[in-house]
Amino acid sequence: MTQEKSSWSINGIVMALVILAVFAAAISGVITEGRSGSGARPEVVLPFIGLAILDLMMVAGFFQVQPNQGLVLTLFGRYKGTVRTTGLRWANPFYHKKPVSLRVRNFETPHMKVNDKDGNPIEIAAVVVWKVVDTAEAMFEVDNYDNYVHVQSESALRNLATVYPYDSHDDEITSLRGTSAVVADALRQEIHDRLLKAGVEVIEARISHLAYAAEIAGAMLQRQQAAAIIAARQRIVEGAVGMVEMALARLAANHVVELDEERRATMVSNLLVVLCGERGAQPVLNAGTLY
Repeated sequence: MTQEKSSWSINGIVMALVILAVFAAAISGVITEGRSGSGARPEVVLPFIGLAILDLMMVAGFFQVQPNQGLVLTLFGRYKGTVRTTGLRWANPFYHKKPVSLRVRNFETPHMKVNDKDGNPIEIAAVVVWKVVDTAEAMFEVDNYDNYVHVQSESALRNLATVYPYDSHDDEITSLRGTSAVVADALRQEIHDRLLKAGVEVIEARISHLAYAAEIAGAMLQRQQAAAIIAARQRIVEGAVGMVEMALARLAANHVVELDEERRATMVSNLLVVLCGERGAQPVLNAGTLY
């Protein structure tokens, strides 16, 4: 696996001054030899001309590095390093220079139709925030790192949707809609693991769109309503039973009234009707005795 390493480079302004000085010296040597009384001698002039041509070739070694950018340098197919120092730089003019953006980027996956853990067709999409952290891996380990990020992110999102149900009324069960923070962390980690070989770090990944597929949306809405009613009734019954138990225990402990089994059953029934009823209870006043 090719990993990033720093490449040698020189400050471009300093190198520009050196190149100008060498070129001026070569031209001056040619002119001086041409003005000499004996005429221009080839064995003297040609080295100066060669030096000027070589000096001009050095101009090809200049390049610029923008902020949050790295330049990958290769020589005849061999990786020589990456330059991250910003500004005007100079390196071997025979190096091939490929810029790689190190800026934070983001994209939204297309809306995909997949089946959740319960087999229900849903539509889902996500926003992924990422950046390149290793330019060598991004350039040489995958064919096109930008396309690789998009494809692997969509694949990870599809896989995630099959692991969790769309919704759950149990707080202990992780669902796509109910525990979005947990699902987002799981999605980010899965995408990050897939993109490690491409030298990419996933900063954030969150679901941006989540809905039942159109063909089952109406039926699932009714199902959600029914499940919500059942879950609410369960909570109400659990609370009512606890309140009845507490009331009977307090009455017995304080010796407020002595109740036989039949009266206890009647009291429990009345309390459950009052506590579990959808409407306010309509009391019946007994104007006679308790019997």
